[in-house]
Amino acid sequence: MAMAKIDTSEWQEFQIGELFQIRKPPVLHNRQVIENENGIPYIVRTKFGNGIKCRVQRNNEMSPSPAGVISFGAENATFFYQQEEFVSGRDIYYIDTRKLSAGTCMFLTACLQPVARKYSYNYGLFPDLLKSERIKLPVDFHGCPDWAYMDSFMANVMKESEACLENLRLADEKKTAVDISQWKEFQIGELFDIVKGTRLTKANMREGNNRFIGASAVNNGVTTWIANDEKLHPANTITVCYNGSVGEAFYQDEPFWASDDVNVLYPKFHMTRNMGLFIVPLIRSVGRRYAFVDKWRLDVMKKNHIKLPVDSQGNPDWAYMDSFMAEIMKESEICLENLSIVLKT
Repeated sequence: MAMAKIDTSEWQEFQIGELFQIRKPPVLHNRQVIENENGIPYIVRTKFGNGIKCRVQRNNEMSPSPAGVISFGAENATFFYQQEEFVSGRDIYYIDTRKLSAGTCMFLTACLQPVARKYSYNYGLFPDLLKSERIKLPVDFHGCPDWAYMDSFMANVMKESEACLENLRLADEKKTAVDISQWKEFQIGELFDIVKGTRLTKANMREGNNRFIGASAVNNGVTTWIANDEKLHPANTITVCYNGSVGEAFYQDEPFWASDDVNVLYPKFHMTRNMGLFIVPLIRSVGRRYAFVDKWRLDVMKKNHIKLPVDSQGNPDWAYMDSFMAEIMKESEICLENLSIVLKT
């Protein structure tokens, strides 16, 4: 059951700068980054993964930002609650919310996010602008922000989310496997033109708004955002890691730069987004055999086969793939709706 909308009719407006201090942390530039999976979060201007690009190795010269604050980027402004100390890239700031509970801060991120929609990439949300913005918040009988209500509301949201995730887990256990006994094999090279990505060093990267797809198994392969646009690939293609996280495949719905560790698959057929999402895990399953033995070279990838459902003529049944994924996406959207906080504005 979807969560009821919040009645905001009694809420009041507050100027952000009157409620909180907004601080600018020291910048850790790309050239200073030494990745370490057990290190400290590195926050950059992204809308994904709580703003975390990677974890980086701590050193004595770092001045980490504190845990318990809300970070945001001047461009691609998205507000994230940070539960750990962190370091950050250029044009990252934070709202000092250390006196508030984690639940209250997560509530606040939802209230703050509509502010960001007013600011494009070329018109950044810098601290002085944010300080003058106003947000609506629930109030107590004194007319002050009702922090206790926000905390208890989020506690209930988390409880409902956990129940929803449990229902998803149970539903997943009951799913019937798709019958692939009548599917046929097709060479990847018959279905796609495969193009190798282009090397771009960190020294030559310029921070911007274009996806950079690297040899990553997470975040749809996006490892950073760049302004470089000389070698962009179009949307509606599939990226596959041939090195690094070998075999990881992602459907790309925006133009992007692919690193030289990535091959880009251009469809030779009319591919919809749903078809691409259907094919990606099939490619990924073939790629697993190369994960620990060798790179998945372009010439080998062309000759590899994936199994696809077929129509009565023995051709790939694109209509079935499209409708199958449309149904999956519809079910996913319902689940996400049940997990979201819907604010009436």
